[in-house]
Amino acid sequence: MRKALIVGINYYEHCGHLRGCVSDALSVSQVLDRHEDGSKNFDIKELISTDVNSKVIKRNLKDSILELFNGDSEIAFLYFSGHGHVESDTGYLVTSECKDGDDGVSLEEVLKAANESKAKNKILVLDSCFAGAAGNIASLGDKALLSEGMTILTASSKDQYALEHNGSGVFTKLFVDALSGGAANLLGEITPGSIYAHIDQSLGSWEQRPIFKTNVKRFTSLRKVKAPISLTDLKMISSLFSAPDIDFALDPSFEPQPPAPNHGIQPDPENNKKFAILQKLNRLNLVKPVGEEHMYFAAMNSKSCRLTALGEHYWKLITSNKI
Repeated sequence: MRKALIVGINYYEHCGHLRGCVSDALSVSQVLDRHEDGSKNFDIKELISTDVNSKVIKRNLKDSILELFNGDSEIAFLYFSGHGHVESDTGYLVTSECKDGDDGVSLEEVLKAANESKAKNKILVLDSCFAGAAGNIASLGDKALLSEGMTILTASSKDQYALEHNGSGVFTKLFVDALSGGAANLLGEITPGSIYAHIDQSLGSWEQRPIFKTNVKRFTSLRKVKAPISLTDLKMISSLFSAPDIDFALDPSFEPQPPAPNHGIQPDPENNKKFAILQKLNRLNLVKPVGEEHMYFAAMNSKSCRLTALGEHYWKLITSNKI
């Protein structure tokens, strides 16, 4: 079971309304709901506040968070977009009725519920100002205390504002882009680590800095998209290359349509199939030609190709039966 609590609060009675939090939350909810192939991914509960008639109050948010982390689900995922507050290094998620930031839900309370949860993976994604305080214990200074299986990803540090652009949070826009496939590996899997790498790379040194804290033995997949290469073709690496550090010899017979003259060498159907796969691997930076810029010329000039560092990595994963 994969559970997700998605919270977006635009309406605030005392703190000033926000504009993009609800649309951001709904975007996250939509992309998490199903994998790209349409199969079900997360069982989602939404807390959405757009006006006085749909307030998200502290009691409701706190109860929903406790319910999220209750049980032994595979993943318990919390996303929050709204006002954040920090005071004495303690952060708060500000709800619709709050008069002062520190009367919201304490991040220490959220962390306690997550740390004590029996869920195998607990993931907190916070797009609010000062959210980087999540996981910090006041007595420990800037050090975080996370139980095994815990991951926190925040839009900014405990001292920064979370910015919006064109009515959407800068962080959440990148987060949704990552879940939509921008952070997928060659198997089409998207993990919290790859999402952070995608967001971190997209934000410059002078912009808000996302914060990533985790205590996991291995990353779980949050969503699956169509892989850029079939698993069958990817596994051909181990057949084409008997060892990760050898060259694969090419000649004009690998090219299905060589120009005349071709030295009397005719296209070979079996070599054509292998070359098609090698070209796919080349486009994914798994294979590179030796002595030529392009695979076509490597074949026509009887050169060779070899695995890149990334190709060697996947060769080892495949030959050790890890994928």
